[in-house]
Amino acid sequence: MIRIEFSEAEIKALQQEKQSHPDRRVRRRMETLHLKALGYPHQEIGQMVGITPKTLRGYLRLYQAGGLEALKVRKFYQPESALDPHRATLEAEFKVRPAQNMKEAAARIEQLTGVCRSPDQVRRYLTRIGLKRLKTGQVPAKADPQAQAEFLKKN
Repeated sequence: MIRIEFSEAEIKALQQEKQSHPDRRVRRRMETLHLKALGYPHQEIGQMVGITPKTLRGYLRLYQAGGLEALKVRKFYQPESALDPHRATLEAEFKVRPAQNMKEAAARIEQLTGVCRSPDQVRRYLTRIGLKRLKTGQVPAKADPQAQAEFLKKN
């Protein structure tokens, strides 16, 4: 069992951080150490927080090595899209001129950014940045082909 002594100031800091830190993973780390500071046994801490004994020992060793600041360091793998640096440009482009389909959107993104993505990847990226697909309606049975052609020329 890893033994750690906590000061009153450290306990207050753990309590504050477990409630207010923006990253949920860091909040879980802080909650784990806070429960340890309150004197709970490792098995109960693991059950309450929902972590394995190995993870708990890792959190405790991390705290021993670097204190609270070491617990706040985020070393989680989070891949970033090659399209993220072009987000503002793409949002503006597709809000002004929405794509008719994902194949067209993929072609326009490649033309604007030089990044080639499949239509499925483009659909997921555009959804993630908050753009929605336009729902198309049915063409009435007695549609006027000439009026449609004029409409398409305008847009």
